[in-house]
Amino acid sequence: MQFRQQALSKLQSPEELDLPVRFARPQGWLVLTVTVLVMIAATVWAITGTVTATLTAPGILTHGHGSYVLQSPVAGQVTTVLAEEGKQVASGVPLVRIRTAQGTTTVVRALAAGRLTSLDASIGAVVTTGADLASVERTSGPQDPLTATLYVPAESAATLPVGAPVDLTVASAPTQRYGVLRGHVAAIGRAAQPRQRIAAFLGSDQLAEQFSRDGQPVAVRVTLDTAHTASGYAWSTSTGPPFALDSMTPATAAVHLAAQHPIDWLLS
Repeated sequence: MQFRQQALSKLQSPEELDLPVRFARPQGWLVLTVTVLVMIAATVWAITGTVTATLTAPGILTHGHGSYVLQSPVAGQVTTVLAEEGKQVASGVPLVRIRTAQGTTTVVRALAAGRLTSLDASIGAVVTTGADLASVERTSGPQDPLTATLYVPAESAATLPVGAPVDLTVASAPTQRYGVLRGHVAAIGRAAQPRQRIAAFLGSDQLAEQFSRDGQPVAVRVTLDTAHTASGYAWSTSTGPPFALDSMTPATAAVHLAAQHPIDWLLS
C-alpha cells in the first residue's frame, strides 16, 4: 500500500514544478574551476615552454689522428726494448729488437711519429709473428690539441646536431672538485663502425670491445673549448684541474640537444 500511495502522488504532480532545481554543489564548481585553470596553464606551457634533452655517451680523449699497432714481423725472443711507455717517439726510431731462432736480429721501428700509449713487449718475452708489441698514437707533439671521440648508438646519432654543447666528465678529474670539461660537437660519422675499425683507430682491442658492447656505434668528434687554465681547456669551474690532460683518458659525455616545445612532441 505504501508503494501504491507514492505512485499516486507522482501522477498528481508528475513534473514537480514547485521544487527548486540544484545544478551543482559549491564544491563541484571549485573542482571544475581548478581543472579548467590547470588545463589552460598546461596548454600555455606546451606552446611557449621549452624542454632540453641530453644524450649520454662514452668516449675518450685523443689527439684526433688515430693510433696504430706495431706487430712483430717475426717469431722470436725480445732482447731489447728501446722506448718507454707514455713518451713521444719519432718516425722510424727503433723500439724493439727481436732475435729469431736462426740467430738473426730484427729491429721493429715506429711507423709514424706519436706517443707510445702502450708497450706490450718486455725483455725476454717470446713472441709469435703478428703479435702486438706496442700502440702509438699519431701526434706531432704534446702541444697538439686534444679532442674527444664519442661512440654513440647508431639510432641516437641522427638526433645530434653539429655545434651542440657537450659536458665531459673526465676520469682523471673528479667532477665534484673540478667540474666538467666543456666542448662542442664538431663532426658526426656517416656510418656505424665495427669493432675492428674502432680498434684500429684507438690502437686497443679492449677499448673497441668496450665501445661496441651494445652494437656498432657511430663516432662523434668533439672539440674542446679552450681557456686560460692549467689544462688549457674550459671547465664548468673557473680553473678546472691544476694539471694537463693526457690522451687516451676515458670520459663520459652529456650532449645537450636542441630545446623543443612540448607541443612539438605531440604533433610529431
